[in-house]
Amino acid sequence: MAGDTAEELERFRQQWQEEVSARSKGVAPSSSRQARPAAPQRRSGGTAQPDRTAAPTFHKPYRRGEEVEELGEYGYHDLENKDELRKLGEAGEGMHPSSRQEPNSALEHYERAVERETEGNLGDSLSHYRKAYRLDAGVDRLYKNKHFPPSSFKSKPTNTSPSNAAVTVPNPAHHSLDGPPTSSFSQLISSFSTLSIPGAEPSAEASPPPPCPISAIPSEILINILLQTAIVDVASFARLSLVCKRLAYLVSTEDKIWKHICVGSEVGFAGMHYQWTRSITGGPFHLSIDDLDNELPALSIDEATPIPDPFPLTETYPTYKHMFHLRPRLRFNGCYISTVNYIRPGGNTASQVSFNTPVHIVTYYRYLRFFRDGTCASLLTTSEPSDVVHYLTKENMHTHHAGGLPSAVMNNALRGRWKLSGDPYHIQDSTLKEQDESKEGILHIETEGADAGHPNPKYIYKMALQLMNVRKGAGATRNNKLAWMGYWSYNKLTADWAEFGLKNDKAFVWSRVRSYGSGE
Repeated sequence: MAGDTAEELERFRQQWQEEVSARSKGVAPSSSRQARPAAPQRRSGGTAQPDRTAAPTFHKPYRRGEEVEELGEYGYHDLENKDELRKLGEAGEGMHPSSRQEPNSALEHYERAVERETEGNLGDSLSHYRKAYRLDAGVDRLYKNKHFPPSSFKSKPTNTSPSNAAVTVPNPAHHSLDGPPTSSFSQLISSFSTLSIPGAEPSAEASPPPPCPISAIPSEILINILLQTAIVDVASFARLSLVCKRLAYLVSTEDKIWKHICVGSEVGFAGMHYQWTRSITGGPFHLSIDDLDNELPALSIDEATPIPDPFPLTETYPTYKHMFHLRPRLRFNGCYISTVNYIRPGGNTASQVSFNTPVHIVTYYRYLRFFRDGTCASLLTTSEPSDVVHYLTKENMHTHHAGGLPSAVMNNALRGRWKLSGDPYHIQDSTLKEQDESKEGILHIETEGADAGHPNPKYIYKMALQLMNVRKGAGATRNNKLAWMGYWSYNKLTADWAEFGLKNDKAFVWSRVRSYGSGE
C-alpha cells in the first residue's frame, strides 16, 4: 500500500513538472511527455551561457560636490509642444510616446529601457531591463551590435613614419590636417577679412551661376542685418558663421554687434536684475510693514555722483564677446530642470515571502522659470518635463485648474522673484555680506511658502544657487547649470529661519523650450 502511494506521488510530481515547463515555454501540456531537464542556452560560438534574470547593477549615486556629479544630470533640449503630437496624421506619425506600441522582443525592451533611463525615469527603465534579460540573456550584445557596430569605429592610423625613418620622410604626426600648426584661430579668422560672400554653384557645368544678391550688399547694411538677427536669436547669429568665411569673419570680429548683444536689454546684461524689482507675488516692489521687505533699506543714488560704466572691459573680459560668453547671466528662452532619483528601502509584508528586501525608486522634478521683469515660477512635482514646461506660464499660476485639464500640474506652482549678485551699478545692500556683493554668479530667489493662496501667508522660501557650467572646456555651453548653495524657510510671524536638507537634490540644468521664444 505504501509502495503504491509513493508511485502515485512520483507520477503526480512528474506531471506537475511537465505542466509547469510547458506553460513557461508556451506549449500545451501533454500527459505522455516525460519531464526532462532544460538544455542550457547556447550562442553561435557554442558555449553555454547562464540565464541572467537579475536586473543590471546600478552604480551608487555620486556624492554632492564631486566633479563627476555632472554625469548624473539630465538635460531636455528643444522641448516641443505636446499638443502637436496629438494631431492626426499618417500611421505611425504624430503619436505621443505613451501611445506607442509596447515592446515585444528583448531588443525592443532594452531600447525602451535605455530611452527611459535617459529621461531620468529609472522605475520604468529597471522594469524594461528585467523583461529584456528574461527574454534573452545576451540582449546587451544585440543592442551594441545594432546601435554601435564595429564598422562605426574608425581604426587607429598606423605609424607611417617610424622613429628610425630617414629625415626626408615626412612625418604626418607633426602636421595638422586643418592647416599649418603655426597659425592660430585668430590668424585664421583674420585671413577671411578680404573675402566676399560666394554665390551658389551652378546647377550644370554650362549653366550660369544663380544670382547672389547678399554678396553685393555693402558691409554697413550687412552688419545691421546681422545685428537684428542677433537681437532675435543669438544662437542663429552664431550659426551664421558656418555659412561662409566672410560671415565667419563678421560674426567673430564685429565688436559693434557683440557690444549691443552684451550691453543691451534684449538678451544682454542690461536685462539682468541685481536688486529686487518685484514683490514675491509679482506686484510692484514697495516697502511695507507687513512684508519681509521692510528689512531692506530704500535704495537711492546721489544724482550728483556720476554713474560709472556698469559693464567695462577688464582683464577678465577683454572683449564684449568674451563678456557675453563668460559673465554669469540667466537664460529666458528655456527652463531650469532638476531631475532627482533616489532609492528608498521598502518593507516586507506578513503575507509576502521574499529573500530580498524590496526597494522603491523615487523620481521627482524641480522646475524654475525666470521672467524678464524679475519674477519667476517654482514647481515641485512628479510630472515629466513634457507635461509641465509648456504650462509653466504666468497665466497658469494659482488659477485653480480642474483635475482633468493638462495644466492642472500648475496647482502647486509658487510665484517668486529673483536677483543676481555682483551688482555692476555698485548699489549697496545692507542685507548682503561683502563677499556676496562682489562675487558674481550667485542667484537669490524668494518664493511663496507652503501656505500660498492663504489670505495672510506667513512663510517665505529662499534659495541660493550658483551659476555654473554643466561641462568644462572652451566649447562648452555657459550658464546652463544652477548648483545648490542653500534652501531655507522664513516664518514672518516668529522671524525664524529653518533650513531644508538637500541630501538627494541635484543641480538644475537649463533646457531650451521653443515655445518660450526669447522670454517674456
